[in-house]
Amino acid sequence: MEQENEKKITITDVAEALGVSKTTVSRAISGKGRIGEETRQRVLSYIQEHHYKPNVLAKGLAKLKTYNIGIMLPEDYTVVDLPFFQNCLLGIEETAVSVDYDILLTMGRENDCSPLKRMVENHKVDGIILMRTYTRDAHIEYLKPQGLPFVTIGSSHYPEVVQVDNDHRGACKDLVSVLLMKGIGRIGLIGGIESHVVTQNRLGGYLDAHEAAGIPVDPGIIHVNVEKSIMIERAVEKLLESKADCIACLDDAVCIHVLNKLRKEQIAVPEKMKVASFYDSSILASNLPSVTSLSFDARELGRAACKVLLELMEGKKVEPRTLLGYEVVLKESTQ
Repeated sequence: MEQENEKKITITDVAEALGVSKTTVSRAISGKGRIGEETRQRVLSYIQEHHYKPNVLAKGLAKLKTYNIGIMLPEDYTVVDLPFFQNCLLGIEETAVSVDYDILLTMGRENDCSPLKRMVENHKVDGIILMRTYTRDAHIEYLKPQGLPFVTIGSSHYPEVVQVDNDHRGACKDLVSVLLMKGIGRIGLIGGIESHVVTQNRLGGYLDAHEAAGIPVDPGIIHVNVEKSIMIERAVEKLLESKADCIACLDDAVCIHVLNKLRKEQIAVPEKMKVASFYDSSILASNLPSVTSLSFDARELGRAACKVLLELMEGKKVEPRTLLGYEVVLKESTQ
């Protein structure tokens, strides 16, 4: 019963108990405005003794804050992308709630800023996390002049944009380098949309590995802007015709279709064709044979992005770019 009463105490109750105005109590709590030190200490002692917790809305009004963080998810994500975004959101939420912030979700297309504009122009959030970046990014171009703190999950070519990402380029370079060192000479590549910065970074890592090994790249075995199943199947057919030794997939969504096509053609993995994925998710966990891949911690990525945004919102200086680590996981598909 005592706990229940404590939860119900209001700023009016505090004011009446101490014989002061609600404005005085508010000033004591916020630390702003003119108020005597003795009165301030009386108020603070009382609210500590009675476990008073200011209403979040009232506290927000006093500090001109909403206590909301806006999250923009890409509308074009696939079912295979879902585990990444779920884990990333869990990491963001864990960090946000620890400092009494909530998260507010919206969806956005590559060239449509209208949902983001509504969120910002209606003053619903104190900061934004963009969960996908593009080579020509309308959302970044909109946010930069707004003065609202924002962070991207994913790298960006735009100057003065705070970014938190996994080191996709370094990771892909390491994985392809290992495959080349194993004597796998012709590594074909199948991937998605080039306007996604992550695609550019993964492709860059693939090219870096070949350059470091002194092995020329055959442009005929690189297939990007391939996302629909029929396009992926055709790319697999072309790689088979060009005598590729291995197919590297830019993500698991591509890799699933590649594996299905190889089964349909009765081409055994890894005996007749080796396969690797540049992203390891639960989608491929039960595949036989197990698939060589890159492992990233999406939950930690979300935590890191939210932590950086909170520091930005507090006016602190942050690193312009934070890169998290990865693990190269060699499995049966490239043996």
